[in-house]
Amino acid sequence: MVSLSFVIPAFNEEPNVAEALRRASAVLQTLNLDYEIILVNDGSRDRTGEIAKSMIGQIPSLRVVENNPNRGYGGALKAGFYAALKDWIAFGPSDNQFDFNQLRDLIAETNTADIVTGYRANDADSFMRRVNRWGWNWLVRILFGYMTRDIDCGFKLFRREILQHVTLNSDGAMVDTELLAGAKARGYEIVEVPLKHLPRTAGSPTGANVKVILRAFRDLVRFRFRLWRELDDEKKVKPAATQ
Repeated sequence: MVSLSFVIPAFNEEPNVAEALRRASAVLQTLNLDYEIILVNDGSRDRTGEIAKSMIGQIPSLRVVENNPNRGYGGALKAGFYAALKDWIAFGPSDNQFDFNQLRDLIAETNTADIVTGYRANDADSFMRRVNRWGWNWLVRILFGYMTRDIDCGFKLFRREILQHVTLNSDGAMVDTELLAGAKARGYEIVEVPLKHLPRTAGSPTGANVKVILRAFRDLVRFRFRLWRELDDEKKVKPAATQ
C-alpha cells in the first residue's frame, strides 16, 4: 500500500469528533503512507462541523466535507469516498467505538485482499442492536451468499478502483452490502479481520431507528434485483467489446 484516504462520517458527534480525529491522525502519522483524513459532516445539528473545521490547522492532511442537508450514513460515506484522492480508502466511525490502531491489522492483509473488512470479535452494543444486526446479517447471506460475518462493521479498507465498477446507490445502512456484494460479484477478494469493539461513551447511535431499519430492508431487496440486472448487462457488453 502506498496511499490511503481515511474517511470518517459524522452526524451529531460533537462530544466525539475531536477525539476521533486526534486518534486517527496519531495512528496515520506512525505509518509510512501518503495519507489524507476526510471528515464528512452529515448535516449535523450540533457543533460537529464547526469543531472539525477548527482542527484543520492541527490535524495534518485533514479535509472536511459538508453534506447539507443530512443524507444518511451511506450518503456520508459516499461523499467521503468520491472526495478521496488516494489508492486505498479506509473508513471508521466518529463515535470512538473502534481503536484506530487496528487499522494496522487491516493494512496487513492488503497484499492478498481487495477489501479488508473488520468484524466485531466482541459486541459492545445494546441487546436490541445485536438482535437487529444478527437478523440483518442472516438476511444478507440468504440473498447474496456469505461475504463476512459482520456486514455492517463500520471499519473497512478497500481499493479505490472498486468504485469504478461497483455502483453505490444507498444513502442509508445498505451501503456496506452494496460495496461488499457488488465487489464479490465482480471477483474482488474479501478478507475478514477480528476487531475489538468498544462501548459508546458519549452521544447517541442512530442505526437502530425503526425507520432506518425498514428503509434498509426495502433497499436490500431492490438491490438484489438491481445487481442481477447489472451483472446481466455487463455479460452482454463484454462479448461485444471483444469482437
